[in-house]
Amino acid sequence: MPATLIPAAELAKRNTMAFPNESAEYRAARRALLVEEIELRRHIERVAEQRRALPPGGQVIGDYRFEGKDGAVDFTGLFGDKQTLVIYSYMFGPQRERPCPMCTSLLGAWNGEARDVGQRVALAVVARSSIERLLDFARERGWRDLPLYSDINQNYSRDYFAIDEDGGDGDQAAFNVFTRRDGSIRHFWSGEMGFESADPGQDPRGAPDLMPLWTILDATPEGRGTDWYPKLDYPNAPR
Repeated sequence: MPATLIPAAELAKRNTMAFPNESAEYRAARRALLVEEIELRRHIERVAEQRRALPPGGQVIGDYRFEGKDGAVDFTGLFGDKQTLVIYSYMFGPQRERPCPMCTSLLGAWNGEARDVGQRVALAVVARSSIERLLDFARERGWRDLPLYSDINQNYSRDYFAIDEDGGDGDQAAFNVFTRRDGSIRHFWSGEMGFESADPGQDPRGAPDLMPLWTILDATPEGRGTDWYPKLDYPNAPR
């Protein structure tokens, strides 16, 4: 039976934080916002519980072949010794001169988390470029911990929505989770929010957002903006 939750407004009243020289108007508005933040936290957990309770997804039976830094591997091999596998499809196909800046920004953050993620689940970053090209770019970015794989026959990318649906050669970012239970590998969950489900005035985004960049910017008065996106390099920015 679910635990009875204390009303968010009551929890917010327990907060004793106050900052130098703030006005009563600021504190009242901040407390009202805190109520909404508590409710958001609870909604995120409700969604996560609903996700974890999904029935078994489709069985993985395709001819999926990959190449990593240590050589060829099949789909089962991506799991290693884990029972759950997270795959991010990187928009860096052979037709691209350089990879997607947005994907690259995300993966730069994930590189710092990859060793921690790997304690719980298997993680794989899959792209359609050759493994040599992927590893060269990883060295350029200073990525040391991301497990990169080339989709050799591109079957995985086709089946799991990492190639344009119109039959073109364009890449699509995709985030998929798979499970290995009782000798059967199945699809568990995928991000399915795109242009068709975007709200007015917003770019397509998942919820929660996978990019720490946006989480940070959403906490600022400038927000994430409507016309700024990450780039692969910022020539005039200090290093």
